[in-house]
Amino acid sequence: MATYKKRGYKPNTKSEAIEALEQSSTTAGVFNTLDETASKTEMWVIKNQRYIYAIVATVAIVLLGFLGYRKFISEPLAAEASNELYAAQQLFDTAFVGSPQDSLLTLALEGEDSKSGMLGIIENYGGTDSANLANYYAGVLYLNLKDYPNAIKYLSDFNTDDLLLDAIAKGAIGDAFVQLDQLNEGLDYYIRAVESSDNDFTSPMFLSKAGQLALQLDKADLALTYFERIKNEFPSSTEASTIDVLLGKASALVK
Repeated sequence: MATYKKRGYKPNTKSEAIEALEQSSTTAGVFNTLDETASKTEMWVIKNQRYIYAIVATVAIVLLGFLGYRKFISEPLAAEASNELYAAQQLFDTAFVGSPQDSLLTLALEGEDSKSGMLGIIENYGGTDSANLANYYAGVLYLNLKDYPNAIKYLSDFNTDDLLLDAIAKGAIGDAFVQLDQLNEGLDYYIRAVESSDNDFTSPMFLSKAGQLALQLDKADLALTYFERIKNEFPSSTEASTIDVLLGKASALVK
């Protein structure tokens, strides 16, 4: 077994001398191996340094470009889009005072003078939160203008983490499909609206629409399921006040 040797130690026997020589050789071998590895690494770095510098420079350029874009382009653009949306929302609100008027609905879509409408915001500020929200407003405006294909297009382009607003948007798409006499698509979107957000406002409303549409499609069993959910899960809703009539109609048609 190897033992610790003090510095300056001199072997007294032949076996100790051999052991010391072996230890010295092993240590030298380790250091030689490390030296060889380090030399190979250094040679590889020297040989490929142009590529390494190019990679480092590319990463730096991309990072600086991203930071610069966010600070000098993205953030100012988002702020500008938000100001434009505020003005467009005022036009939108005005259009829905009382009965919606086509001229005001169109104005909210297209804007006036220096004020952008919803379509201008979508076109000029794509990728911003304001442009995304403008898709929702544009879809609602087109729905009221009875331009149902465009209503579906813009409402479908709208994305949100707000579950209530998501349900309303999906339900509006369902309304547009029904107006186009695409009843199965309308039913699908009403159910998507129900599944998007479980609440006392939109859930019974779209369950009722889904149930009545299911009756039109001769799917009385589905209609019965939707009407029963209103009665059992949303007894205080407006829809629940007349649900017994609908339940009776659906029950009579179930085969």
